[in-house]
Amino acid sequence: MANSINTNRGALVALQTLNATNKALETTQNRVNTGMKVSSAKDNGAIFAIATSQRAEMGAQDAVKQSLQRGQSIVDVALAAGETVVSALTELKSLAVAIQDSASGSSSESKLLADFDAIVKEIHTSLAGATFDGVNLFKATGATGEIAVSTNTSGSKFVLKAASQAATAAHANLAFAGTNIDAATGAWSPAANDAAKRTAYSAANVDAAINTFTTTLAELGTKSKSLDRQLSFVGKLQDSLETGIGNLVDADLAKESARLTALQTKQQLGVQALSIANSSSSILLGLFR
Repeated sequence: MANSINTNRGALVALQTLNATNKALETTQNRVNTGMKVSSAKDNGAIFAIATSQRAEMGAQDAVKQSLQRGQSIVDVALAAGETVVSALTELKSLAVAIQDSASGSSSESKLLADFDAIVKEIHTSLAGATFDGVNLFKATGATGEIAVSTNTSGSKFVLKAASQAATAAHANLAFAGTNIDAATGAWSPAANDAAKRTAYSAANVDAAINTFTTTLAELGTKSKSLDRQLSFVGKLQDSLETGIGNLVDADLAKESARLTALQTKQQLGVQALSIANSSSSILLGLFR
């Protein structure tokens, strides 16, 4: 190739090489700064779209987790009230035996009946007060406590209210011949006279109430365990999504660090090569001396 001061092919090649090195260095520095090999759509459009979609899914799973935690709170409140009711029913069993053993019309019977009345009122008050966020699982009417268990809006809901709770909510087995049961306030009126009370306050009726109520508690306990498993699954799913996103977009910083050092060295060599190429024209001046 002829020596020319108009065209410096060596400088052109050196400049192109230096520009390519600078571009690669910029990309590597961006990966080191962000810790990501795909931080924007221009890095890799397809991967960026997938990662963005999965990040949205992770955010939606947070809402599912909150829904499940709300469901847990509703069930926990119901179970706490249920423990109080079971304790009261256990005490009623002893009172029922004592009432049947007492003389009809005696002062002892009246005191036992009064104690029985007081405990039954406590039971209904406890059931009416077992409300969390407006949901009471012991009411026959009102919210059923449906909660979301997935991000799929068309998916089935998890229903907290057990199938057998309608009877419990209506207090059919906890009325003991009483009337005017108000599911909202827990108001309860006992039977009109002691004779009716003596008949209703029997060990058999208490046993029936215990069996029905503990069945409801068993169902609530099963639902509580199910919510625990769902929460555990959502946590593991979020971890898997985060790991998957990281596999797609995270940079290998050890590799990028080594590449950064190599590119910085290459950049310095490129600058020197360009300097040498640019000085070739001045060498031609020596020919004219």
